[in-house]
Amino acid sequence: MAGGAIAGGRRLLLPRLQALASCRRGLSLAADASKEVRPEAGVPQMPAFDYTPQPYDGPKADEILAKRKKFLNPALFLYYKKHLNIVEGKMQYLFDESGRRYLDAFAGIVTVSVGHGHPTVVDAVVKQTKLLQHTTTIYLHHAIANYAEALAQRMPGNLKVVYFVNSGSEANDMAMMMARLYTGTFDIVSLRNAYHGMSPSTMGLTAHSTWKYNVAQGFGVHHVMNPDPYRGPFGADGKLYANDLANLIESATPGRIAGFFHETIQGVGGAVELAPGYLPAAYDIVRKAGGLCIADEVQTGFGRTGSNFWGFQNQGVTPDIVTLAKGIGNGLPLAAVVTTPEIAQVLAQRLHFNTYGGNPVCSAAGHAVLEVLEKEKRQAHCATVGDHLLHRLRALQDKHDIIGNVRGRGLMLGVELVKDRTTKAPAKEETLLLFEQLKDLGVLVGKGGLHGNVFRIKPPMCFSMEDADFLVDAMDHVMSKL
Repeated sequence: MAGGAIAGGRRLLLPRLQALASCRRGLSLAADASKEVRPEAGVPQMPAFDYTPQPYDGPKADEILAKRKKFLNPALFLYYKKHLNIVEGKMQYLFDESGRRYLDAFAGIVTVSVGHGHPTVVDAVVKQTKLLQHTTTIYLHHAIANYAEALAQRMPGNLKVVYFVNSGSEANDMAMMMARLYTGTFDIVSLRNAYHGMSPSTMGLTAHSTWKYNVAQGFGVHHVMNPDPYRGPFGADGKLYANDLANLIESATPGRIAGFFHETIQGVGGAVELAPGYLPAAYDIVRKAGGLCIADEVQTGFGRTGSNFWGFQNQGVTPDIVTLAKGIGNGLPLAAVVTTPEIAQVLAQRLHFNTYGGNPVCSAAGHAVLEVLEKEKRQAHCATVGDHLLHRLRALQDKHDIIGNVRGRGLMLGVELVKDRTTKAPAKEETLLLFEQLKDLGVLVGKGGLHGNVFRIKPPMCFSMEDADFLVDAMDHVMSKL
């Protein structure tokens, strides 16, 4: 009888233990790496992380998806076949509804600069929110003035006047208008493969069919050859690409232009770093044609490239206008246009106003980001970790023929996948498959490029050496199965 009772007890206990194990599967009790799930032998394991997410008792993914389909515009796309319900973030990691941890190698589309829930930024936001949540620029407030000063101090040359807005599209819109007002001319030039926003004006600057609607857009905008060292006809010779800019100004404009827009490393375009020597040559051509040089630093700014605080400094140029967004506020709606006092003066011809631009809470967050970047030496960190990651990715390229190109600098890198290295035919289907498999291993990367065949690796700037190794090991693991 006793033996039967024990056996019966075991039969009752076993399902409970199995249920408990199932509930804990994927939980990130990362201080003890042995508690991380090992789906199969030889699978790369995420680095330990001493943090336990809060229990989540909110709506599940299916319920949220149903509401999203009913109440949100269908243009808002989702990543992955099985959609992730992300409920918490801490530094370079995200957690889903079950508590499973993911390595965030895309930073909320290159927006979370110093880390999810960074305590310095959170404290600044909470403190300012308790004091004053919102006022506008019609009153004096120290947060916007102090932050503008701190931002201007980090700009080279005479780039000392700031206008705050809420998004990269708004910033680039304003830069276009200022260039046209200042020069008295209308034509604007940007690069093919560029992305500068989704407003009617900035959609015109953008040269990606994926992001362009059949509506009036970008009057007076021209696109020139992209100085892409991998796919461009002139390889890495930046000066030869600049000839196309000179020819366009001569043939397709009155001979004078208002401005020239560029990213230094194209973000949505797939982490394409402009060919060396291109920007000095292009700036010279543009200025001889009376135009202003406008650097879109929405993704490359704030030390992300490692070698310099601003992306344009990597080619030794100083623009006339700089636009900033994304990482400027670590996820809060904040953006800026920075220019010279002379150019800034053109807006004073009329009244100009932005209700939320420079909001006290957002300004406090932006100022805190600058403090963290300096205190934690994040630019140097991006250089060190980025160099290591780039070296390991290039070693991976030697191993897997599907990798056609590895590029970028700092923590703004791209891995382009191709079917054949000679023809460079984009490996679209393979990219989608690997993208899903990386997620299953707990790695979240971005996807971009004209053909959607580039992994965009742009994590929060607290991304560690161990994170970099795990990312590459995970890529190696899934590519080895192709």
